[in-house]
Amino acid sequence: MNIRSATPDDVPEILAHIRELADYERALDEVEATEGSLHSTLFAKEPKVFCEILEDGEEVAGIAIWFLNYSTWQGKHGIYLEDLHVRPKFRGRGYGKALLVHLAKKCVDNGWGRFQWNVLDWNQPSIDFYISQGAFALDEWTGFRVTGDALVKLAAGGTA
Repeated sequence: MNIRSATPDDVPEILAHIRELADYERALDEVEATEGSLHSTLFAKEPKVFCEILEDGEEVAGIAIWFLNYSTWQGKHGIYLEDLHVRPKFRGRGYGKALLVHLAKKCVDNGWGRFQWNVLDWNQPSIDFYISQGAFALDEWTGFRVTGDALVKLAAGGTA
């Protein structure tokens, strides 16, 4: 097993992992990412999002896509884990944990104060895994999102 930063040559595999995860999460039809959009975001001159690749031999067994967030309460950056995916045939080998450890080490090494992510409330195997690693649910917080036409309306200054 080897964990490394993604390179532009990894983009087809990264997109495949994104699509596999979206399929598992019952949202494959929502994936708009393309190889082009991944190239332009992950490998921009000053990227704002990053990807770690976990290899098993020559195969990409897993990915972790993340970006920096910020806590005003701590006055520090942290990592927000957007996607963690390990292909089913590689599960049970500690690869998901290895990716979490890798990112937690980035936080600690850089003096960042938080490492957080979301998980679907029906995904009990993942919830159990994250709890076993010391994570806890933010039950008192409710996530919100604005997208599509509602985002355009809000940007124009208006109500729905």
